[in-house]
Amino acid sequence: MSTAPLPADPQLVEETTALALEEKGHLVKSLRRVDMFLLTVCAFVGLDTLGLVASNGSQGFLWLALLAVLFVLPYGLLMSEVGSTFTEEGGPYEWVKLAFGRFNGAITAVLYWFTNPLWVGGSLAFIATAAWSDNITKITPGSAGDYIFKLIFIWFSIGVAVAALKRGKWIPNFGAVMRFFIVILFSVTVIIYGVKNGFAGSGLSGAKTTMTVFLALVPPQHFNYVGFELQNGAAEEMQNPQKDVPLSVLRSGVTGVLMYSVPILCILLVLPLDQVTGIGGFLDAVAATFSVYGGAATVMKDIMVLAFIVTLMTSGAVWMIGSDRVLAVASYDGAFAPYFGRFSPRLGTPVRVNILSGIVSSIFMILAVAAFDGGEDSKFYIVLTIAISTTLISYLWIFPAALKLRYSHGHVHRSYRVGKSGNGLMILVVALATFWVALGSWVAIFPGTLESVFGVSYDFVGTWGTGRGTYEALTIGTLVVILIITIIGYLAGTRVRREQVTIPIEDVAAGEAARP
Repeated sequence: MSTAPLPADPQLVEETTALALEEKGHLVKSLRRVDMFLLTVCAFVGLDTLGLVASNGSQGFLWLALLAVLFVLPYGLLMSEVGSTFTEEGGPYEWVKLAFGRFNGAITAVLYWFTNPLWVGGSLAFIATAAWSDNITKITPGSAGDYIFKLIFIWFSIGVAVAALKRGKWIPNFGAVMRFFIVILFSVTVIIYGVKNGFAGSGLSGAKTTMTVFLALVPPQHFNYVGFELQNGAAEEMQNPQKDVPLSVLRSGVTGVLMYSVPILCILLVLPLDQVTGIGGFLDAVAATFSVYGGAATVMKDIMVLAFIVTLMTSGAVWMIGSDRVLAVASYDGAFAPYFGRFSPRLGTPVRVNILSGIVSSIFMILAVAAFDGGEDSKFYIVLTIAISTTLISYLWIFPAALKLRYSHGHVHRSYRVGKSGNGLMILVVALATFWVALGSWVAIFPGTLESVFGVSYDFVGTWGTGRGTYEALTIGTLVVILIITIIGYLAGTRVRREQVTIPIEDVAAGEAARP
């Protein structure tokens, strides 16, 4: 961007800050088309939930396929347009800011970021530890080894986010490659196993939908099916976002749906349904099918477990890379504490936010192990559940912003557009995508309420280990804490907002569109 003579029309300019212009000077264009594809695959495909979906049998697979059409398709169309049109660093924050104002952008940025340190320290680190302990070397819960393993896991993700993107990107890229390796090796092994021993699972027999499975599985599944916009956290570090964003969304979307569907189908073919539970659903299927390798079965299984742990580590790393930038951009734009709006002149990364994420993640993990029964305490699990749902909640701002920008900033050049003319298709895809995330958000905050509307039985205490009053006090309390953090951060940015600079909004778009 530049500070060229300003257009008179306020729709043709954006209000930013002097600090923002200063920090943008540290950004380096290093993301090529292939990098964007691999980064998005790494963000979009989380193998840690394969067992959860497979545990619902043919219904789980059916909803996985239906959501690919009803949610992933409209979501991908939205992100292709807005991500290739408004190509400023911090994507989701910038879109909401332009559409609804800076404070709404601040709420979006904090919600979008908040999930990830708690997800890494409160979920991924625990799943990785369990996978290692159950299959490689036993780790006693609460031991020094337990803390050390989880801290290494957390700070590996942070280290990748801190590294200069031209180097750090290779770790998530490698994580995407490992996903291909796992899915291909596992699928081939299942075929070999089936030919030799027959298939003991139910496969897709009796596939039909029920309200019970819909309400239990579909809303959480949306958390697995998000990540298209994450690359736009580093939009001004892309070489050609105008052309590359739509292609990376299309390719990673198709690839991601297949990478979820194929291993889940394989699990259903191999294991009886009563043996498919949580993380064990995938790793138990690995243990069962890898017997075809005879004396090499143990080594092959260990390789798969290590590859699985690598995918968990890179999931955390890639979301830290993107979401930390979103919060840093909000900070240098005066919507959050300016201390966190600094990008390293040497690395071009938001090191202060990266470190903040690592500290929050580590504290959350230590609390889970030391004070909350290794994360098994029901109250801790409730807080974790709502905390890792905040990214989903942030889309209640992001998706409508895409439609609002069609009206308020329709003059901005669009290299990709949803629908050839008019806004009808855009309205439809925004409505679909927003409906699904609203459903998922409601179920996360108020579980069991929709079940009562549709006459579906729901054992609240049995599911959550506590009563509804305690649950909603914890979930709503967590959201209130996030709002308070946002307000404090916004107030801290007052001085920065006073140093306002107005810039032509199409500078970035025009520059990228001119590229061959």
